[in-house]
Amino acid sequence: MRICVLGAGYAGLTLARKLERTVPDDVEILVIERTGSHLVQHELHRVVRRPSLADEIVVDLEDVLDRATVRQAEVAGVDPETGVVSLDSGETIDYDYGAVCLGAETAFYDLPGVEEHATPLKTLDHAERIRADFLDAVEAGSPDSPANVVVGGAGLSGVQVAGELAAFAREEESRESVTVTLLEQFESVAPAFPENFQAAVRDQLEARDVEIRTGTAVASADESAVELDSGERLDYDQFVWTGGIRGPAALDGERPEVENTLRLGDGTFVVGDAARVVDADGEPVPASAQAAVREARAVAENVASLVEYDREGDDIFEPRLEPFAFDSPGWLVSVGDGAVAQVGPTVLTGTAAKALKTTVGAGYLSSVGAIRNAADLVSEELGYER
Repeated sequence: MRICVLGAGYAGLTLARKLERTVPDDVEILVIERTGSHLVQHELHRVVRRPSLADEIVVDLEDVLDRATVRQAEVAGVDPETGVVSLDSGETIDYDYGAVCLGAETAFYDLPGVEEHATPLKTLDHAERIRADFLDAVEAGSPDSPANVVVGGAGLSGVQVAGELAAFAREEESRESVTVTLLEQFESVAPAFPENFQAAVRDQLEARDVEIRTGTAVASADESAVELDSGERLDYDQFVWTGGIRGPAALDGERPEVENTLRLGDGTFVVGDAARVVDADGEPVPASAQAAVREARAVAENVASLVEYDREGDDIFEPRLEPFAFDSPGWLVSVGDGAVAQVGPTVLTGTAAKALKTTVGAGYLSSVGAIRNAADLVSEELGYER
């Protein structure tokens, strides 16, 4: 029997590690991941200003998986009805149970010129490009004629990259030579989150001299300017896009909607940002790292139940799968050298929020077996020497 885990982001790595502990040793667990490693995505924006952090937020899968087989390859397609994975090499792989954990890609919404001229933030290469382009902008700007850096989209990713670039400008002693502008089509930053969290995030951004323009939608872009829905042209020296997500190419760019068992076809599950999940309470689950981790744990238990049922073959009816219910303990977002945290109804900023953010990041790395990475991350984030 073979279980295929497609992708090793938050959902895929969590799922594979839990399956190693919950299914019999003679069940093959195959993890197919394009890079052969796991990227701690929620810390990626830090690499723009701190390139050395790349070593702490990339984890070799062979180091944290015990018996799963890792195959470095790109998934080109999945047929959930037949249980077949197609690789970009043309090879096909059959599975008995499969989990699509390929994450999401940046959505450009067919806005003319945006994909061509903007840099998203999904990979280390993107972070390196944003850093290089920002340093070029710093070089070109002056207090009399500041360079313009435009970030499209004020969800958590946009907030983090805008805050990081503003902090970077201060470090380069170029605060007066660079303007960082954050655009959002809705009426608030972090629009999917509670109002008190939104307000705290806005305050933190403004305290770092980020110019915020909400209720402002991008219509198109060319090599030198973003055109807004209003017809205004906003010149830029650097353009970063974090305006939304779409499904992975292996799912034709779609994020299929799945119900609370996250099942798509008899033997296939879609976990994490690759799916639009409706939980046991009938509520949509936000695309986030914490949701992906919790979904993966639930799916691992259900796959283990199905494997046990298949092997024993005594019961007439397939076991009832446990529904997934999402209950977030809170939210965290970095804003330059600070952070905003929401725990229950309470919103924290300052030292407490930053310490909590660092603790959560290190705790996640420890939970997936990357203990050294966790220690190094704490040292780097808090400025300790080791």
